Amino acid sequence: MTKETKDSRYKKRIIIGLTENITIFNKSKNKQKKIKARIDTGAENSSMDARLAAELLLGPIIKMKLIKSAHGNKLRPVMNAEIKIANKNMKSGFTLADRSHLKYKVLIGQDILKHGFIIDPLKK
Repeated sequence: MTKETKDSRYKKRIIIGLTENITIFNKSKNKQKKIKARIDTGAENSSMDARLAAELLLGPIIKMKLIKSAHGNKLRPVMNAEIKIANKNMKSGFTLADRSHLKYKVLIGQDILKHGFIIDPLKK
């Protein structure tokens, strides 16, 4: 691959920071919420606080997924949600977890980041 080909591949990417303002939609219930999400390149899957999902009446649960973390393995429910991140609307699966003790109620993982995003730690 030439340098020119590599450069053109990156020009199509959207640059985001380590945290990003997102909007979560439930169009069928006419609900939405703007929230700051944590970007985590080490997480394979995106995750959302279960209470936030309930507040927005998101669902249904589409499957259960085994999540491996530093705290051990856990079986978590997964549901689809539509979000807007950096002016890009997309639908993705989110595992549901109790994130009430965490600063960020939504974590954006590789499953979303692989759709055209580059992370710049200096971007605010």
